[in-house]
Formats: sequence, C-alpha cells, structure tokens
Amino acid sequence: MKNKGFTLIELMATVAIVGILAAVALPQYQSYIMRGFRGDTIRIMQQIMTAQERFYTDNITYTLALGDLGLRVNSSGKHITDEDRYSISARLCTGFSIAQCVEIVATAQGIQEEDGTLVVNTHGRQDRILPDSTRERWN
Repeated sequence: MKNKGFTLIELMATVAIVGILAAVALPQYQSYIMRGFRGDTIRIMQQIMTAQERFYTDNITYTLALGDLGLRVNSSGKHITDEDRYSISARLCTGFSIAQCVEIVATAQGIQEEDGTLVVNTHGRQDRILPDSTRERWN
C-alpha cells in the first residue's frame, strides 16, 4: 500500500519558497504602486502649471492661491490629491517675484511619504526631492 500526501519536509520547503517569493515581490509591488500615484500627481501638477499660465495671460502675474485656479483647497490653501497621497501648494521661486516665477510643490504624505517631494516651476525645473535630500529629475 502506497501512502498519498506530502511529507513535512516537502511542506516546509514549499512554505519557504513562497515566503522568499513574497519577500521579493511585495516591495517591488509597493514601489510600482508608489510610481503610479506619483505619475497621477505629476499630471495634476502639469494641469496646475497650465492653469498658472492662463492666469498669467489674464493678470500678468502668477498666483500662490490655488483656489484662484479653480482647484479645491483646504483651509491652509493646499490641494490634497485623492486618497490623501500628496499635498499640493504654490510658492515663490527663490530670487524671483510672483510676476516672474512660481513653483508648484507636491509633498508626499502618509504611506507615500518615502516617495519624496515633487517640485515644478514656470522656468521648467522638475525635481523630485527624496527624504535623504537627494534630487532627481522626474521628466
């Protein structure tokens, strides 16, 4: 009579293999998801920059008030993306007046926080500032 089934060793080997695969796959999946949310936020920032240029055409100046561009803002004047992944605000470019340059800053929050801060300005700067303060271009 032949026994059917798995031995304890076979079962433990299978569990170990599944554990190793999960340990490798989960961080990659989380990174993939973060990149997706970053891409969504970059599209929003580009739309905001387009709205800034329209505002400039009408007013010969940019605006720091995102509500002036038709965005939904909180009491701090910041636009919060869906699922609270990024807080988007506008600020002056260093060394320039509001009529010359404005920066749009998307600060990652919550589980997206390790993805860094995205910055784009009307002079074409597009940076991602990581939590360790390193910068990289995101275009």
